[in-house]
Amino acid sequence: MADEAARMFLHENALNTKAFPSLAGIQSDLCAWTADLLHGPEDAAGFVTSGGTESILCAVEAARERARSERDLHDPELVLAESAHAAFHKAAHLLGLRTRLVPLMDDRTPDLDAMTDAVTDRTALVVASAPQYPQGVVDPVAEIAAMADRVGASCHVDACMGGFVLPFAVLEDPEAWYAPPWDLGVDGVTSISADIHKLGYAPKGVSVLLHRSRQLRRHQIFEFDGWLGGRYVTPNLQGTRSGLPMAAAWAVVRYLGAEGYRRLVRATLEAADRIRTGIRAIDGLEVPGDPRHHLLSITATSVSGNDQPVLDMYAIDDALAARGWHHDRQGPPDGLHLTVSNGNVPVVEQWLDDLAEVVGEVRSGGVTSSGSGAYATLE
Repeated sequence: MADEAARMFLHENALNTKAFPSLAGIQSDLCAWTADLLHGPEDAAGFVTSGGTESILCAVEAARERARSERDLHDPELVLAESAHAAFHKAAHLLGLRTRLVPLMDDRTPDLDAMTDAVTDRTALVVASAPQYPQGVVDPVAEIAAMADRVGASCHVDACMGGFVLPFAVLEDPEAWYAPPWDLGVDGVTSISADIHKLGYAPKGVSVLLHRSRQLRRHQIFEFDGWLGGRYVTPNLQGTRSGLPMAAAWAVVRYLGAEGYRRLVRATLEAADRIRTGIRAIDGLEVPGDPRHHLLSITATSVSGNDQPVLDMYAIDDALAARGWHHDRQGPPDGLHLTVSNGNVPVVEQWLDDLAEVVGEVRSGGVTSSGSGAYATLE
């Protein structure tokens, strides 16, 4: 379905949707459908972006411009937890915001007392994650949004990973897969991002950035009327925007519908639950925090009952890679990251068997690690 739609829209350009009105309709449909999914108010509005990083960059830009317009704030700060996506730091670097970093508690949620101290009258944006990427834990969004609201700042929820999982998870099994309130239904949340190209199963790259109102969305739009080429207006960082991924996402969303997503989410989260149970059954490994959805990490613990050394997680990764498994390395502490999707469902038991074998090899000294942790493109 995605391939067919992609071929139809291979050459279309969403820079000017008046020239390609079908893309205007596609963008409007994707934003409206996502807003309904994420409990957006009637006036919620947004744009389609090329991915989570662009959504985050545009959200930070909109928050900065809102702070300038409404509060005359010209030395803005961005408050975020250590677990918030690195793209927020990229946005702060590019857009001239100072970052105020908040430590995590033992459960991998932000230290709310420290965050309260970090939020001041210079705060332009406070970040919450649903879930955060490193350990897959959902932040206490309501409390974070209230902090932002008290000083007139924006609050962005990074649901790039969870936007197409959490709404269906709670419908399938509220007790096992519940998350505290986290979307536009929470007072004080001013924007939210959700990637359709992740667990929405669309091709790369399609994300939706939504604002609570059209008035707030205006802060995302760049407009310049001093050019001989005419009035220049762009809502995104890109100028030219390929219509191909937008059309493919529209086709996939229409094809799957709510029932299709519920089926995929159930299978995915049942697989993630089996993975967590299997990891915890291996002496020397743990799953940090209490992730209940499709993201999780693996770190080493002391081996119970003896004085064996802590396992080398990167050696485990090398041995798994030799068996054909890919993981992102992260830290501190050294660990491996898993994003579980429906595509992993058939291979969960094989992966768990390989993991147990590899841990034994590493513990016996038969495997040593090479390299270090990196989430990067270096070449």
